[in-house]
Amino acid sequence: MAEPFHYGGQAVIEGVMMVGREGVAISVRQPNGELSTIRQPVAGIYKGRLRYMPLVRGIIVLVEMLVLGTRALLHSAQIAAEEEGGERIPTALLWGTVAASLAVGVILFLMVPLFATRFFIDPYVNSASLSVVLEGLLRIGIFIAYIRLIGLMPDIRRVFAYHGAEHKTVNAYEAGIPLEVESVKNYPAVHARCGTAFIFIVLIIAILVFGSVDVLLDGPPLWTRILSRMLLIPVIAVISYEIRRFGAAHASNPIVRVLLAPGLLLQNLTTREPDDTQIEAAIAALNEVIEADQIADSGSSTE
Repeated sequence: MAEPFHYGGQAVIEGVMMVGREGVAISVRQPNGELSTIRQPVAGIYKGRLRYMPLVRGIIVLVEMLVLGTRALLHSAQIAAEEEGGERIPTALLWGTVAASLAVGVILFLMVPLFATRFFIDPYVNSASLSVVLEGLLRIGIFIAYIRLIGLMPDIRRVFAYHGAEHKTVNAYEAGIPLEVESVKNYPAVHARCGTAFIFIVLIIAILVFGSVDVLLDGPPLWTRILSRMLLIPVIAVISYEIRRFGAAHASNPIVRVLLAPGLLLQNLTTREPDDTQIEAAIAALNEVIEADQIADSGSSTE
C-alpha cells in the first residue's frame, strides 16, 4: 500500500505556494486585490518510488523544495515588480540575488559560529566536544536573532502571515474540514512539518555530527573543520528530514510532542496570524494541487 502524500508548501511574496503529487501551485495577491494563481506539473524527478525510499527521499524532497521554492519566490517577485513599476526584473539579477543570499547564509550560519568558536572560545576550552556544543549553541542563537530581526520588517511580517495561512490551511485539510476561510481560520498557525521546525532539528543534529567528527579527529585544524562542515551539510539534512518525518507521523505521542515542542515554539517567530485574504490565497493554492492529483487519479483509474 502506497504511503499517503502530505501536502505542504511555503509562503512567498504576497502569496503561498503549495506542492502536490502531480502539480505545484502559486497563488499571489496582486495590488488590485485579485488573486493570480498558476499551476504547473511536478517534474518526474520528484515522483516515483525514490520519493518514498528512506534517506534517498530526504535528498529528493530537499532539492524539490529548494528548486520549487526559489522559482515560486521569483514568480511572486516578478508579479510585485510588474504591478509596481510595469517592468520585469532581469532573470539574471533575480538568480544573482538568490546566489548571494545562499552565500550570506553559509557565512552567517556556518562560518561565523565556527570562526568565533575557534578564535574566542577554543583558547579557553580544552575539549573538542565542548567546543562543538558551544559552536552549535552560538549557531542557534544567531539563527534566532536573525529571525527576530528580519521579523521587524513590515514586508517580512506579511510573508510570515502567509506562512501562518499555509499552516492553517494544511491543518484544516488534514483534519478533514472543508477548505473555507471561516473554517480554516480556527486552526493553528504551526505545523509539525514546518521548515522552521526542520531547521531547528538540523541545528541540533549538526552539533551531534560535527561533534562526533571533531572528537574522532581529536580536535582537527581549522581548515579540516571548515571542510567537514561543508561536506556534512547534506548528511545532516537527510538525517534531520527523517527525524522530522517520524515526528510528524507520531505527533500525537506524548514523548514525541515534548521533543517537537522547541521546533513548534520557534514557529512563533516565523508565523503571524493571517487575515482572511491571506487564508484565501493559501486555500486557492491547495485546491489547485488537490485538483491536479484528483485528475491524475481519475485518469489512471480508467486505464
